[in-house]
Amino acid sequence: MKITGIESRIQRSSFTYGAGSAGVGGNLHLKDMDTLILRVETEDGRVGWGEGFGFNLVETTKDALDRLLTPACLGQDATDIAGLTRMLARRFHNFGRNGPITFALSGLDIALWDLAAQRAGQPLHALLGSAGRARVPAYASLLRYGVPEDVARNTAAAVAEGYRQIKLHEVDLACIRAARDAAPSQIPLMLDINCAWATEAEAIAFCQAVRGMNVRWVEEPIWPPEDAPAIARVRAAAGVAIAGGENAGSPTDFAALFAAGALDVAQPSVTKIGGVTGLMEVARLAHAAGVTLVPHSPYFGPGLLATLHVLAAQEQEAPIEVYYADLATPPYGQSLAVREGFMAVPDGPGLGLAPAF
Repeated sequence: MKITGIESRIQRSSFTYGAGSAGVGGNLHLKDMDTLILRVETEDGRVGWGEGFGFNLVETTKDALDRLLTPACLGQDATDIAGLTRMLARRFHNFGRNGPITFALSGLDIALWDLAAQRAGQPLHALLGSAGRARVPAYASLLRYGVPEDVARNTAAAVAEGYRQIKLHEVDLACIRAARDAAPSQIPLMLDINCAWATEAEAIAFCQAVRGMNVRWVEEPIWPPEDAPAIARVRAAAGVAIAGGENAGSPTDFAALFAAGALDVAQPSVTKIGGVTGLMEVARLAHAAGVTLVPHSPYFGPGLLATLHVLAAQEQEAPIEVYYADLATPPYGQSLAVREGFMAVPDGPGLGLAPAF
């Protein structure tokens, strides 16, 4: 089944996320949220949808897709997902093994899996595993506010909306304590540090400071995120679980993290790691290593939807990350809205939903 056309579009939406006027957090410069949506058509007239990473620099991924990958894909067999993506990765490896090329390949892979499940007449998760979950628990991923009052207010709001797990992007202990005080003690906090600490000693001190706060994990505590031996040393001394992997560019990177004993929780991102194919390979490696899989998924388009299907297929239940922000024009409207702490899995063929394009 040949690929006859590939189109891409950046959907830009204004959004709000509960920051107060005094906020000093790291996300205040974001006024709009960009989503790169891929549309792949095959000779039978079917259309598959994908998403490539980039956020507000997503033009770089779009350029890699439009200028390099699309001409190489036209006329290729859409049913040979592994063969096609492997060929493209090898052909364009000189342009980077992690970055816009890989992000564009990830979006293409998602679209090809959408097409494969459509041809099979099944929802995507049915092709990936037998769990068949009708819904997946969700956790609220709050953006960085930097102001304890903002953190407390948004934590309390997320709990009131039904979320039973909360992730913060705060590095200030006062902000973390504000969230802990605002949420019932049984609701775990996850702390995404975004590689804030330059030394192992700083990272270990932070981890030890948050022990006793019902912290499920500390995420990416140290720079650079691929320094597996250093992360493993932090993990050994931290006293809390360590998560990471959103910046990994391939399953091979995760294999190195697992071999070093660096992670308790693996967080591959479907729009970065090679799409559904890459995410499923990391799931296999994580299971073999005894590491919990909780993908990184602060997205709103086909990347979020593909992650939802992967989690619906897994034997072990794990939550899906949901950016705690309100988009003026979300790609799927309210179809993926979280209700009572869960996100429903579409049961139509393929991804089950088509974004506005």
